[in-house]
Amino acid sequence: MKTQLLMKSLPNKPQKRKLMNMLILMALAVLTGFMVVLQGGLNARLGTLLQSPLLAALSTLFFGAVFTFVAVIVTSRGFPTLQFKAVPPYLWFTGAFFSFIAVTLFYYLIPKLGIGTAVAFGLCGQVLFSTLAAHFGWFGLPIEPIDVKKMIGLGALVLGILLVKL
Repeated sequence: MKTQLLMKSLPNKPQKRKLMNMLILMALAVLTGFMVVLQGGLNARLGTLLQSPLLAALSTLFFGAVFTFVAVIVTSRGFPTLQFKAVPPYLWFTGAFFSFIAVTLFYYLIPKLGIGTAVAFGLCGQVLFSTLAAHFGWFGLPIEPIDVKKMIGLGALVLGILLVKL
């Protein structure tokens, strides 16, 4: 009897697969966070040695473009059909502009604040802005309304960062 109840409480195969996929995606997101800190630390050091966060950003963005180009070549199955007219002109450069600003500021701030403080406050900005963007569905993404639970979580996050870093 207990076995039957236990079996009924377990998710079915599609639900298990969906849960597993979500856990894998979450783990990849955590790994991405590790890599942001790793690349930030390494490239901030490069900026310090070069005495220029701009040169470090140039190196990072140049080699990032090279690695991306190679990845596109390796993973593409023929030349993709590009719909240039379907893309608004500003989308070709605005993301790159903000990447340039963010990367350069990161490399400037890490040696001055320390990697833990720079990343903690950077993460705080990311979470606050992403919550606002999700609430309004900016960038054509799904709407995720702000509710009381999210507000409490955001407050706890900001308070936690302040307690740890100040």
